[in-house]
Amino acid sequence: MNLFATDTTPRRSASPASTITLARPAVPAVAGSTMQALGTFCSVLVTEPSSLGAARQTLASQLTAIDLACSRFRPDSELSALNRSDGIRQPISQLFADALSAALRAAEITDGDVDPTCGGSLLRLGYDKDFAELEADRSALTKPPVPAPGWRCVDLDAAGLSVQVPPGVVLDLGATAKAFAADVAAGAIFDRIGCGVLVNLGGDIAIAGPPPDGGWRIGVDDRAADGRMTREQPCVAMESGGIATSCPAVRGWRRGSQHLHHIIVPGTGRPAEIYWTSVSVAAATCIDANTASTACIIRGRLALSWLHQLNLPARLTRHGGTVVTTGGWPG
Repeated sequence: MNLFATDTTPRRSASPASTITLARPAVPAVAGSTMQALGTFCSVLVTEPSSLGAARQTLASQLTAIDLACSRFRPDSELSALNRSDGIRQPISQLFADALSAALRAAEITDGDVDPTCGGSLLRLGYDKDFAELEADRSALTKPPVPAPGWRCVDLDAAGLSVQVPPGVVLDLGATAKAFAADVAAGAIFDRIGCGVLVNLGGDIAIAGPPPDGGWRIGVDDRAADGRMTREQPCVAMESGGIATSCPAVRGWRRGSQHLHHIIVPGTGRPAEIYWTSVSVAAATCIDANTASTACIIRGRLALSWLHQLNLPARLTRHGGTVVTTGGWPG
């Protein structure tokens, strides 16, 4: 069953890709601002320049709340409290319940490929601190990888605002939290100011409200296996929905002789083999787009047939820069 929302298709932009930068106004009468949060850059664009201050304020407030709910690296977060709960059911906020529901839905619609119970796997691979601090530790790993226990062990009562996980299970919402935050923040900003909004959280992009003329022009990353840009950014235009790009090498680190990255195969506890160096997907929400792009990295060569079945617009880049598209993505 196709549970993805697929009613948004990117359109070719009339403007050259080299003129597009999401960190500043993309078209006349569009205003933008960028900040740092959630371990990445966070940009907001609005179609009413006078509303930029309110949009930035709302974005900062939303991101602070989501970080406090979902961060694995904050001891005071709800996620950290749950990971310390030793199997005891925990009360949770509505925001954390929504974020966890989104993560479990991502696991369900990808047949477990995008799994929030990969926290223990990431710890075994040395991802035990905020990403900005990983570079300082090059020591060899001392324990073998451990598979994820599986998302079905998470007992979430979304209506009653409580959750229970078995002792020893470590959740990590890194695969979905940024995209969830982009959708939530874009919606909150639109509700407050009523104009067109684009929120970009480290490449996870959500759109709300009426777009500028010609749509939002969005540059799409093309990256090599080492994370470097391989060519001038291609550009698409979108009027609604979300778009996300997954690049394994963008969040990579080294422990001993091993080069590692953050996209984990739940069944092995190891980083996915890099068959696609980058995958961009468009969908009706950012979290659906991000879920699909992440699953494509995990599925490797099998991703193409899966995307064709879903009819999702996607752009996949191989080693050497070979590009494949699906679902009506502009050539």
